[in-house]
This record gives sequence, structure tokens and C-alpha cells, in this order.
Amino acid sequence: MSTHPTRRTGRRSTLLFDELAAALRDRIDGEVRFDASSRAAYSTDASNYRQVPIGVVVPRTAQAAVDTVAVCREFDIPVLSRGGGTSLAGQCCNTAVVLDWSKYCTRIGEIDEHAGTVTVEPGIALDALNDALEHTGWMVGPKPSTHVSCTIGGMIGNNSCGSTAQAYGKTVDSVLALDVLTYDGTRMWVQATGDDDYERIVRGDDRRAEIYRGLRALRDRWADDIRERYPDIPRRVSGYNLDSLLPEKHFDIAQLLVGSESTLVTVLGARLQLVRRPAASALVLLGFDDITAAADAVPLVVSHGPAALEGIDHRLAELEHSRRLAEKALQQLPEGRAWLMVQMNGDDRTDADDKAKTMIDDVCRRTGAHAAVFDDPTHKKQIWAAREAGLGATAYPPNEPETHEGWEDAAVPPDRLGDYLRDFRALLERYGYGTASLYGHFGQGCVHTRIPFDLRTAHGIAEYRSFVEDSARLVVRYGGSLSGEHGDGQSRAELLPLMFGERLITAFEELKALFDPDDRMNPGKIVHPFRLDENLRQGSDYRPAEPSTHFAYPDDGHRFAHAAARCVGVGKCRGHESGVMCPSYRATGEEEHSTRGRARLLFEMLQGDVITDGWRSTEVKDALDLCLACKGCRSDCPVDVDMATYKAEFLSHFYAHRPRPRAHYAMGWIPVWARLAALAPGAVNTVAHAPVLADLVKTVGGVDRRRPLPRFADQRFHRWFAMRETPVGGGERGTVLLWPDTFTDNFDPQIARDAVTVLEHAGFSVRLPERAACCGLTWISTGQLATAKRVLRRTLAILAPELRAGTPIVVLEPSCAAVFRADLPQLLYGDQDAQRLADQTVTLGELLHARAPDRHSPHLRASALLQPHCHQHAVLKYGAEQAALDAAGVDVEVLDAGCCGLAGNFGFECGHYEVSVACAEDKLLPAVRRAAPGTLLVADGFSCRTQVRDLLPGSAPLHTAQILAAAVHESGVHESGRRP
Repeated sequence: MSTHPTRRTGRRSTLLFDELAAALRDRIDGEVRFDASSRAAYSTDASNYRQVPIGVVVPRTAQAAVDTVAVCREFDIPVLSRGGGTSLAGQCCNTAVVLDWSKYCTRIGEIDEHAGTVTVEPGIALDALNDALEHTGWMVGPKPSTHVSCTIGGMIGNNSCGSTAQAYGKTVDSVLALDVLTYDGTRMWVQATGDDDYERIVRGDDRRAEIYRGLRALRDRWADDIRERYPDIPRRVSGYNLDSLLPEKHFDIAQLLVGSESTLVTVLGARLQLVRRPAASALVLLGFDDITAAADAVPLVVSHGPAALEGIDHRLAELEHSRRLAEKALQQLPEGRAWLMVQMNGDDRTDADDKAKTMIDDVCRRTGAHAAVFDDPTHKKQIWAAREAGLGATAYPPNEPETHEGWEDAAVPPDRLGDYLRDFRALLERYGYGTASLYGHFGQGCVHTRIPFDLRTAHGIAEYRSFVEDSARLVVRYGGSLSGEHGDGQSRAELLPLMFGERLITAFEELKALFDPDDRMNPGKIVHPFRLDENLRQGSDYRPAEPSTHFAYPDDGHRFAHAAARCVGVGKCRGHESGVMCPSYRATGEEEHSTRGRARLLFEMLQGDVITDGWRSTEVKDALDLCLACKGCRSDCPVDVDMATYKAEFLSHFYAHRPRPRAHYAMGWIPVWARLAALAPGAVNTVAHAPVLADLVKTVGGVDRRRPLPRFADQRFHRWFAMRETPVGGGERGTVLLWPDTFTDNFDPQIARDAVTVLEHAGFSVRLPERAACCGLTWISTGQLATAKRVLRRTLAILAPELRAGTPIVVLEPSCAAVFRADLPQLLYGDQDAQRLADQTVTLGELLHARAPDRHSPHLRASALLQPHCHQHAVLKYGAEQAALDAAGVDVEVLDAGCCGLAGNFGFECGHYEVSVACAEDKLLPAVRRAAPGTLLVADGFSCRTQVRDLLPGSAPLHTAQILAAAVHESGVHESGRRP
């Protein structure tokens, strides 16, 4: 038998794969994708490895997966099951047919509320399942940091754990039974098996009986070795769970198969044991001098029965992404350079608090630690978010080399953790990796880190190999496990003999041969493994294309190739719970329409062997087509992937010297058309909204016929400002320049008029630019970057006197402000006036907070929902606007509803309407419908207000400026600054 059957497959002809694809399309109920785009999107996971699949199948049912395996068996093709695709050891990439369970196979079967069990399909995400179970009071115990996107099938494949494993154990401890399929077509439910059931099964003369007899013989032959070599620690994830076959483990074949990484069977369904949701919890942070001192205190803290016990060092707390996630919470950290996060659960708040206090008193008295208790639910959530983002947040430390997985989850006995960390840190220093951050599930001895391996040179790769071999020996000396959470895959499988010995490796091979004699299930992982330094995503031959670009990419060394490779695959963009990214994935459930999927395609475009036509790639263009350019990934992605910028860059090259879509000329040039429409806005509105003419206008402009066109105002703000009566007095706080963006100026001029009221009431003198100017937003969003740069240079010339004088530039439209803050410095990199404009651009709320903190704010009595614009969320933040509304007496609830779905030109363009509406219906519109009568809706973005007005006729969303002006008017102050 070949030890690497995927290589055997790789030599086969394209014709064979075409025949395979045709047979799959003919016989299975699912989506069959052998195109370059899909193969590129599934070429890697969250690991260092890259293996382009033969094709991808998205089954609609478990039976479709059975049929897929049958077809692959006829063609002798390997199979790999994939859930969220977040594996860190290379389990989820292979030269095979990939079964993606995460789109359709997400159904929940029987829920037994009395016994606390549930039956599910493998594709359901953990958070989605727990949300569905919330009303029962039960939940799945293990909670990996990727809980927003990881699937139950993936958790079973990896034997996932997470912070809650301290209280509830690993996934193996939650699995009662599995519905599994072998490559040869045998389907069966497996579980713990008593002697009577065993005898009944083996009396048969079928494949199931053969497997059970083989397992019993294997167990009896290797039982002594299993008991001797398997470490008795909480976090042993490496290797197959042969210990589950022992009599004391009840010959549990379901638990044997947990953690087998799709190398033995395909999991079609699972029955899980649930746990009760804690009634209350208290979160304590204990501060220590360094991470080893924190580790030394672990046994003492464990003695108090924590539900979670995590360790974090100062580097993780200081990283920019962590600061963004939990800035206010991190300000409350107790004194120290390393911390233990301790969660104490209780029957009620008093019980949890009492347990926390007892633990604090004991630990602080005996170790000298400092303590802080986090009671605020928001701060607790932020602290957990910062901890869970660790692997992504540490990937690109500022001014330091990028880091990688490869030795990121070893586990040792918790009572030996401090000594292990001292030795491990010395090993890091010896290899020159001393900057690595150390954190993890300290209560169970599991240490996470990303290390600055050089995986692009032969010497660096040799050092990587040497380091992990030495690290493996160190862990084994401490009686630990090479993997305490993320599995073996390709990163650690080659090292398993160091941990288990050659005899048990033979037992692993026998197990593999029993279930999968032809090595067709995810070959090259765990048994007969690929070397840990082959199939690298980078490698010594890594040489991506380095094209010239419009944006500067200063955080990526001014290299687009580095930006395109920035994604580390943790899959936060595949979540459905909170934040902004990724609206198109939430609407479609498609990998290639996630931020991660698009990043993979850009990476492959620069590699040039799967996607071969570079900037002219239709595969990349199609994947980017449904990107709303919302910029949500810029702030929500743990590694700051900025897909909106990448999309604009790509479109600028894709359409260079060739015709563009009609919408690019219509919506992309809206600032020009708006100025022309201002000559006769009434006539333009009549034409644009007449039944027959409107359809013609939309067709010519590439606008979806279901989308109403915005109405031009009868009088532009520019004209009103020029004609208004000059205010008397005021201006004691200085002069500001109010930016009349295209949308406010031409469609919603009342907003700008109200902004003048607020600014002058606050004591500012207001003026406008001397000539019409534009931020270039619409040209940027459609990838017309050469034009955008010309527009921006003209704008800088017009604003030069204000910029040199340091005048604040107040921008009311968040997307325009985001251009000045984020896009402009990259498009005109090095231009000092561009940097001045970025620095001087403020929102209305920011100006009031910074320049008029002591102003008297008239009060309204109102409640409001606030929908942050995506660019506001990503670049500007909205705390200042919320504070201004609070000061005006408005009780504000900030919606965590994600993107409104209109997203500038996106929702107007043909082919986008359904996705646009689906984004709005995800959370925003339901929240508006649920709001109590009289509740205001605040939406500073023109797109957000337009989307709500279009889809909820009769609604009246408002800008912050309008509400603040209403407070001024209610107090009897006119926009002129004079009382009547």
C-alpha cells in the first residue's frame, strides 16, 4: 500500500476528475464544485499547510454524503469531511473530494429536555445550536474560541475543548453516539457497547461485525500499552482514543472515533449529552509578575473548582486587536505582567460572588497576587473576546515578524505547568523565538502560542523542524500531550512516535486499516503522515506575484501579496451572531463569499497555479462581486483583513482598459450626476420615478428595477447655506469646516442644516469649502482608483488653507469620513496634506466631545435605536455620537445588527437585490419592527436610512444631527443662534 495515496491521486488525468464530477452531479443531492474558485477557497484551513482539493461537494442531506462517498469509492478518490474549516494542524486540507457540511446539514433532531440530550447533523455551528437550545436551559459543554463558526462535526473530528472544558471536559465527554459511514459504504450507529450488545453484533456476518471483532482484538492486544503510554492528563488530544475501547471506558466506539480527524469514518450525525447552563457566574482576574508565576498558582486556583481558568500574558493584552476588543475592560486589569482569568459559577449571583471571594482571599494571601472582579456583563464579554481572539491577534505583532502555528497547543499536567513554561520559554529563547506570546487553558495545562517561524527559507524551515522536535521531547518528559486541543493533522502526526512509542503507532495503523484499509479517508494525517515540513502554504519555493498597486498597504510592508496572505483562517467571518463581518456570508452560507474565502482566492491568484489569469481572473471577480465593501472585516477580523480595500484594488486592475458595468458609470459617478441634477431636481425626480421612464433609467444605469431611486432635494444644502441669514455673535469655540458630502448636499440637506444649528448652538462658527469638492467614495467603491486619486488631489488643493490652519473638518456621512481617515492616506501615501485631512476629520459627536465637552445640551425625552454605519463601526466608532445623544436625554440602544445591506452602490446594482434584502432582514429590520411605538431610529449613514425607508415604508430614520437639533429647537434656540 502506498503511504501517500493522495500523491497517487495527483498523477491522475484531468479527464478522470471531469468524469468524477459528472457522476457526482448526476447522482447526488447537493452542489458539486470542481471549479478553480471553489478549489482555491478550500485549499487550506487555519494551519501552515496548503493542499488544493480535487473538488468540493456540499451535500443537502446525510444521504447525499453517503452517495458522494459511494461515487468516490467507484473512482478510488479520497474523501475529507470539513465543518468550519478552522483546524490549526492541517486536518481540513487535502488532495481529496471535500465534503462541506456547514451549509445545509445543520438540522437539529430530537431534543430530550428531561435527559439533556440532542441529536444533530454535523454541519450545525456550535453557537447556532446553543442558541436553539437556550429555551431548554441546556447547552453543549465544550466551547472552542471559534464557537461562532466551528461545527459540531468539526468538534467531533478534532475532539475540541475550549475554556469551558475546565468544567465540562472535551468533546469526547459529550458524545453519546455517532451515525458513521466507512469508506466501503457501511453505515451504523456506534456508542458504548456492553458485552451482550457486543455478542449480538458479532454474531452477524457483515462488515459491522468484522469491525467490532477487530476492535475487540485490537483492544485486547494493546491494552497494557494503552494504559502505560497514554498520559493521564485533562488535555490529551493527540493520537486515536484507543483508551475508549478499554473495559473501564465501556468499549465506547463513538468516543474512539472522536478526534479521528476524518481519517477513519465520515460522521453523518451525533447524539450529544448536554450540560445545564450556569445560573450565574463571576469573572476574576488575578495579576502576577510573569506568566510562570501565574502558572505556579494554577493548582491552588484549581482547588477552588473554577468553571474556567485561562492564562494570558502581557503581550496578548497589549496587542492592538485585543485593545480594540476590550479597551475599557483591559484598563481594569489588576497589577501584573500576566493574569489568570477565573470564572466561578454559582446557583445564583450571591453564590458565584461568594465562591469568587473565597478563592481571591486564599490565592492572594498565599501568592501575593492582585485581583479584580468584573461585574459588568459588557466588560466580561470583552475580556473573553480578547482572550478568544488570541491566535489571530498574535499573528502579526507590530514591528515584529509574523507568527505561525506549528507548536501552539501542547498540554502538560497542570501541577507541572510553571516548570514546563520555564523550560519551554528557555527553548524559545535558544531558537530566537523569544517574542512569542504565551497564554491558554492553564487550568488544564494547555498552552497556546504562535511562534515567529521562518517558513520561507530552507534554513528557517529546518529550524522549525528542529524546534518542534525538541519541544515534543520536552512535553513528553513532562508527561504531556503534543496536542491539548487542536489535534495532530500534519503539524504533529509525524511526532507521535515520540509520545506514544513505536508499538502504539503500530496499533494506530491497525485501527486505520480496520476502518479504512485502502487509506482513502483524509490520507496523510495521523497515520502514514505527511512530513510536518511539506505541503507548506509558504515554503522555500514561495514566490507570489508582487504587482504594483494604487493603495500603499503600509501595514503589509507595501506589498499586496502580504495583504492577500494575511488571513490565518480562524473563520470569525463565518459567524452569524454579532459584529459586521461578513454580511454576504451570512446571506449565502458560501465559503467563497466569506472574508476568508475571498482572501484565499486572492492568495491563489498571486500564486498562479490554480487561478492563472491574475488581475483578469473572473473567479476572483465573481467572489468579490457580493462583497459589500462594508469594511466590517477591517475591525472585526482578528488579523485586520481589509477586503473592501482589496476589492477596490482588484476592480481597478480587472477593468483597466476595458468597459465597466453600467452601474459603475451610474453609481460610481453619482457626484457628477448629482451636480447636474441640481440644475433641475424636480424634472429629474419626475423622470426617475415615472412608471415607464424609471425602469428605463434603471436599465441604463444597471440598477435593479425593484430598487427605488433616491429623490433629489428641491434645494441643495450648498445653496441654502449661501442664502441664509448670517448669524449674529457666536463662534467663541472657533471655526469648523462642515463637509457637504454628495449624499447630504443633494438628497438629505436638512441633516446639514440641522448640523449647522447644533454647531452654532455649541459655539462654533461654520463655513463650507470655497468650491465643490468630493471625497471620491463612489469611485473608490467601484474600483475607479485613478479617478479617485485625481478627485482627492483636487480636494486637498481646495482644503489646503483649512488644513494648514488646523481647522476641524466635520463630516456628517460616515462613509465619507472613513475615506478621509482610512482610504486617503493609503491612496495618496506620503502626502502630508492627506495625513492632515485624516487627522483633522471628525464626526459631529467627536467634535462636540473634544472641543465642547462643557456645552449645555438641551434635553429631549426619547428612546432610540442606533444603527451604526459599517464604516463607522470599522473606522470611526460611534461612542462619541452615543454620548452626544445621551447628553441630549435620548436613551440609546446600539444595535448589533450588522450591515444594513444597501452598502452604497451595492444594493442598487442588478444581481444584488436578494442579498441586500437578506442582510437587512438578518437583524436590522426585525429589530426596527420590534421597537416600541415612538422609538426613534438613528442611522447616520445615507445607505442605512435609504435601506430602511425602502424596505419599511413609512419609517423615518434620522441622523444624529437631526435629533440634537430637535433638542436645540425644543429649547427655543433657532439655527441662527438667536432666540425668537
